[in-house]
Amino acid sequence: MHNPLRTLGRAAAEGVRSRLWPVPVLGVAVALVLGFLIPGMDARVDGRLPGWLDALVFGGDASAARTVLDAIATSLMTVTALTFSLTVVTLQLASSQFSPRLLRTFTKDLFVQTTLALFLGTFTFSLTVLRSVRSSQESAEPFVPRIAITVSFVLAIASVVALVLFLGHLAKQIRVETMLAEVRADTSATASSVLAPLDASPPAVPLQPGPNAVQLDADRSGFLLSVDTAAVAALAAEAGGFIAMARSTGDFVVAGTPVATVWKDESGPLADDELATLRRGLVHALSIGPERTGTQDVAFGLRQLVDVAVKALSPGINDPTTAVHALGHVSALLCELGAYRLGTVTASDADGIVRAEFLHPDFSDYLELAVAQPLHYGAGDPMVVSRLLELLRDLAQTSPPERMHAIIGSLERITEVARAQDAGAAERNQHDALVREVRRLCAGRSSAGLP
Repeated sequence: MHNPLRTLGRAAAEGVRSRLWPVPVLGVAVALVLGFLIPGMDARVDGRLPGWLDALVFGGDASAARTVLDAIATSLMTVTALTFSLTVVTLQLASSQFSPRLLRTFTKDLFVQTTLALFLGTFTFSLTVLRSVRSSQESAEPFVPRIAITVSFVLAIASVVALVLFLGHLAKQIRVETMLAEVRADTSATASSVLAPLDASPPAVPLQPGPNAVQLDADRSGFLLSVDTAAVAALAAEAGGFIAMARSTGDFVVAGTPVATVWKDESGPLADDELATLRRGLVHALSIGPERTGTQDVAFGLRQLVDVAVKALSPGINDPTTAVHALGHVSALLCELGAYRLGTVTASDADGIVRAEFLHPDFSDYLELAVAQPLHYGAGDPMVVSRLLELLRDLAQTSPPERMHAIIGSLERITEVARAQDAGAAERNQHDALVREVRRLCAGRSSAGLP
């Protein structure tokens, strides 16, 4: 039996990790608890601390304690507001200058989340401790939580250090080179977790739907974020049939449209109760959300890199150097995919019978995503065309022989577009040299004859 809680838990974990508020809220909750517990510990050990430790903790009266705590709380709220403002400005800049799809890279930054948690936690802790301070005029039993005030002071110093580190971190994160490198690293990690090595198994043989195949529709609209392949295979095995997914991770599905096809081992149709079970199971096995994520979607990382390149080529920004840098990361990512088997994959049951089929982009799909838009918007810039040809050269050197035809197809496309541009003689000579080199590499690596 599949476990729908596992799928929901994985999707929930990704959702929490990519949001800005959970870690700061957790910091506030922890600070609130400590703000009640530490003054209680203060009351139990008051007057019984060793001399060396007693000299280190706060030694003022109730008035001084209130002044210190009030100053810490007030200053931390100002610092927190500044941090939020800088974060929002960074998000706005990333969205307008690079790509709206890069916002997730910032919001899931653990350093930013932890810094906000420290600031808000220090503020909450100081306010909570402040309520336990009592002077001799206010109570017959005056009380100054010396340890708690010392902890608040240490947290304030840590917050000052964190603010300096945060500013340095923000200055680094806002650089396009840093963003591109992080997107590529995240996508590489996704590829290694969801794709099988090229030599691990033979290519999947597509399933052939039976005559009584039934289509299962999506229950809601949104992006297909992830698929629990083991759960889908288990569903098919329980029904004694097969399931073929009709949509790939990263696709936008519309409620009421087919996302999968199911059929039985034999020619007989599926019973109504079996179909109902399959529909319920598929709802739990598929994670659908309002925005794409990189949990299982390798193409999403490539999409982000291409978006940065295309945005840089827009007339409003006109930064071809950034586009070339982005295409460099695209090239590196596509070369890494040369080590993995791409395209349709299958999943088997415990007896080794193939029960489910899952659509994934193949090499041609990734190459089309990488080349089409940068070529369209950057065809008039010889530097961009050269980088696209260098991308094909890199792929010709690292990709399996069966992918050479796709590379040659993209080469012909780039060559045709480049020849229609008004480039200088030097640029044309450079392009022609790269074209010849790509052809030579492809011909040398391909097992079949290439033009």
